[in-house]
Amino acid sequence: MADKRVAQIAGHLYPKGMLSGQVAIITGSGQGIGAEAAKMFAAEGAKVVVQDIDAAKANAVAKEIKDAGGQATAIPGDMLNSEYINELVKKSAEFGGGKIHIVVNNAGFTWDGVIHKMTDKQWDTILALHNTAPFRLVRAAAPYFRVKDGEPRNIINISSTSGVNGNAGQINYGTAKAGVTGLSKVIAKEWGPQFGVRANSIAFGHILTRLTAAKEEGAFVTMPDGSKVALGIPKAQQEARASTANLDIPLRRPGTAKEAASVILAVASPLFSYVNGQTIMVSILSEP
Repeated sequence: MADKRVAQIAGHLYPKGMLSGQVAIITGSGQGIGAEAAKMFAAEGAKVVVQDIDAAKANAVAKEIKDAGGQATAIPGDMLNSEYINELVKKSAEFGGGKIHIVVNNAGFTWDGVIHKMTDKQWDTILALHNTAPFRLVRAAAPYFRVKDGEPRNIINISSTSGVNGNAGQINYGTAKAGVTGLSKVIAKEWGPQFGVRANSIAFGHILTRLTAAKEEGAFVTMPDGSKVALGIPKAQQEARASTANLDIPLRRPGTAKEAASVILAVASPLFSYVNGQTIMVSILSEP
């Protein structure tokens, strides 16, 4: 009921959509939270660039948006490829009529391991994907954000509570997601005063995605060299934690991908026009 009321208020204030006329790149939007965000952004009037390493999934989300009357294009590729990132920005600007307003750095996955068994490949890959790739995308998109045309500009970097509170078995992921906080704050301080760019991080806790599903379900990511990284949490570990897993969550349950995407939309919207350089926790309480 509360969600419906919020939608009614937003519809009254912004009849053409809260993101009407804005061009948004959402990385990793072929599935999960990113896909839900892409659909919500399009429903609010944005022209959405669906980015994902899986071309079939990216094209499917773009088609779903267009079939529903929205505007979207798929530009699939590997975010670890710097040349592709430059091409992504170029094609996105062409799709947007020469403008880009929003970047959501959402692409990523986990590759867990305890500290003394963590390999260089695990470490380097996760930091490259969660820190270097977002930096390169923001840098490439700089000409479209360092402007004074009176239109909103917004960068949202997806973090994790693992980067705020830490999480055993995620030294690479926790470190990378802590870095995301610094990335957002520096962007806010450099581009906020003169160009009005907003940059915030969203630190998600337990959201129901392939990263938190049982590893036995078989989800995986295929690396550029053809190797596969299994995703998820071992079922035995999930069961062992079941009695205490939700104790730090005020609602005592994990969130859905749609609920997570709603937060991204809220931060991108004019309803958050004075929020800049912040890390928004969703929805685990911060440890003392």
